[in-house]
Amino acid sequence: MDIDYVSFGKGNKILIMLPGLSTADVKSAGAFLPLVYRDVGKKYKVYFFDKKKNIPQGYTVREMAGDIAEAMDELKIDKAYILGCSQGGMIAQYLAIDYPERVEKLVLAETLSRNNDTVINVVNNWINQVKKDDYKAFAADMTYKMYSEKYAKRYKYMIPLMAKLLRPEDKARFITLAESCLTCNAYDELDKIKCPVFVIGGKEDKVVSAQGSYEIAEKLGCEIYMYDNLGHAAHEEAKDFNKRVMEVLDK
Repeated sequence: MDIDYVSFGKGNKILIMLPGLSTADVKSAGAFLPLVYRDVGKKYKVYFFDKKKNIPQGYTVREMAGDIAEAMDELKIDKAYILGCSQGGMIAQYLAIDYPERVEKLVLAETLSRNNDTVINVVNNWINQVKKDDYKAFAADMTYKMYSEKYAKRYKYMIPLMAKLLRPEDKARFITLAESCLTCNAYDELDKIKCPVFVIGGKEDKVVSAQGSYEIAEKLGCEIYMYDNLGHAAHEEAKDFNKRVMEVLDK
């Protein structure tokens, strides 16, 4: 299997987590994930998947969904609960569309089902900053775009450090993964999703826009919760995020 993953938890139900675009790999955060999601690990056997190692140019989020299905086959996971954040939410939609028998319940966090001006501008800006090796601007833009105004102001002093930490080891890989965020066009196929869906996000999302979440929930007629005064990193900032997700999955 060409996909790295971190697994933890003692529950008898399986939860697959699909993270968003990142300059770091999942294994680098492996020691922290069981701590961050310790409450989740009490109820679920968690698999936190990365994107596959060798990716071609033009790689799409739909292709990534196929990779996850193959990984599930290799791990002998017939069906699972799926939580996808941001780009992971795009992948999760296609997993539920193309492999409906593999998804028990679906949680889509801070994501969208089709492009809008907000995500196009933000992603292209990040790509250009990385191409120019302007990581200070990249770190600052990510901080102010992803986090709440209160959070960004509190931690703006860390931007020079983040500029070093966010420098991708493989620049071409990051650019390809960033470009893939703009390949999500699942909106017209959302009615193929047959499992229960829960949408969660932030009303101040400056990366994919809050409208991205509202569109999915309206099309599917599913439950939605939007945090006031939080944005694209609501899953990091909201202390009750994991609790809300588990309450929905446990229904």
